Amino acid sequence: MEYLRTPDECFENLPGYDFAPNYLNVADGEGGELRVHYVTEGPADGETVLLLHGEPSWSFLYRKMIPLFVEAGFRVIAPDLPGFGRSDKPSKRSDYTYQRHVDWMQSVLDQLELNDITLVCQDWGGLIGLRLLAENPSRFARAVAANTMLPTGDQTPGQAFLDWRKFSQEVPEFPVGGIISGATTTELSPDVVAAYDAPYPDESYKEGARQFPLLVPATPDDPASDANRAAWAALSKWKKPFLTAFSDSDPVTKGGDAIMQKLIPGCEGQDHTTIVNGGHFLQEDQGEALAKVVLKFAKANPIG
Repeated sequence: MEYLRTPDECFENLPGYDFAPNYLNVADGEGGELRVHYVTEGPADGETVLLLHGEPSWSFLYRKMIPLFVEAGFRVIAPDLPGFGRSDKPSKRSDYTYQRHVDWMQSVLDQLELNDITLVCQDWGGLIGLRLLAENPSRFARAVAANTMLPTGDQTPGQAFLDWRKFSQEVPEFPVGGIISGATTTELSPDVVAAYDAPYPDESYKEGARQFPLLVPATPDDPASDANRAAWAALSKWKKPFLTAFSDSDPVTKGGDAIMQKLIPGCEGQDHTTIVNGGHFLQEDQGEALAKVVLKFAKANPIG
């Protein structure tokens, strides 16, 4: 598989993001390897919090939350999906499939030998993370879903998603930083917007960001639909703690929290919350508040 690798100098002096880079290699599915970047902070023997980002963000999205988890004694793992952040970026849009991303993140779990995981997932972080949880239930101890869903294509996606998908395919230049900024309730500073653009020196680096909206199952016969139905079957039996923490201002995932609370047994009795004054990228708008919700949830549901 051919790929692009963003030069290291693109990631210098990012605001609030001074974490040392870490890398591992995953099989690309075509006989080669891709380099995946991940943040690892906190004590090696601490409980693991796995932070999974979505489209078109990267681990920079979690910069406000990571220090709070570390301060509380957790070990934080925050990977960049291939095609995003400091990870390698396959150069063809056809290289990007839903299943490959699940497989690549599965390899991260395996290589880092992660267990007793508290999953925190948003946007595509949930589409991938909830699949991982369903397929590796013994490795996860808790889960927090924020502005995400696990679609099967059996229901028509909402108009907000359809508008986003249309925009993503038709806009001449894919404005990554502008997309993030447009889906927050707060005004982002120019240096923060630039940090979201940093992984993409030019349009050739954005094939994954362009392709991801087309990978969301929107019809019942989507290539990922059967696997996601199987994941829902597993989630319908998940009795470990599961919390929803959606924001109040996200038209794309609105209502997904109620579906999860209804269908996932582990949601019963949990202190589900709505994060006030948060857009789709609530980690930007209310990162500290979301981190505190996760920490309160973990304390109320100790492992073992």
